[in-house]
Amino acid sequence: MSASSISQSGASEPAVETLLSVARQGDEQQLGKLLTHYRNYLTILATTQLDARLRRRISPSDLVQEAMLGAYRDFPKFRGSSERELLAWLRQILINCLHHAYEAHVQAGRRDIRREISLDDMKGAMDRSVLRLAHVLADTGPSPSAPVRERERAVAIADQLAKLKPDDRDVIVLRNLQGLSFEEIAARMERKPGAVRMLWLRAIERFRQVCEIPE
Repeated sequence: MSASSISQSGASEPAVETLLSVARQGDEQQLGKLLTHYRNYLTILATTQLDARLRRRISPSDLVQEAMLGAYRDFPKFRGSSERELLAWLRQILINCLHHAYEAHVQAGRRDIRREISLDDMKGAMDRSVLRLAHVLADTGPSPSAPVRERERAVAIADQLAKLKPDDRDVIVLRNLQGLSFEEIAARMERKPGAVRMLWLRAIERFRQVCEIPE
């Protein structure tokens, strides 16, 4: 994936900082526009964090919608001024929503929820997903010619993943971001391991075609 292909996805950092500045002045429409830039990013991350217990009760889009509403409501509390700081803030809101979802849907009535699924554990898992997302195609093409920060790259790649068909996107998320075996993915997708492997190979190729822009 080239640096040019990444930069063409989503908003540039100057544009984000402009939206941040305007949103701080109380422009709710611009705040909504700003947060929308990160919906795909948060959705991919939410998808990587939902285990089998929670997937039966809540979807990634539901979780992201809750996080978006929380970010919109609590934006006056945000003190950062850069996209990097905004992304960290949004991820923390998503982690809090995820933790609340486990409390409500999985561990209701139990007292050990914070020991079994801690916020620190969730943050660690989320950070690993961000790193994997940023480098999902790192071994399939040349390195970017200019430095691209991992979290910015992750946002751009999430936007590219959103262009894929659901099965292609799901198998890449399960294999590359969650690190599941083909047998585990087959059980999740109700397919045979061999079929899943072929689906993944084709999905990676299609994803490369979506992301690459001729030099």
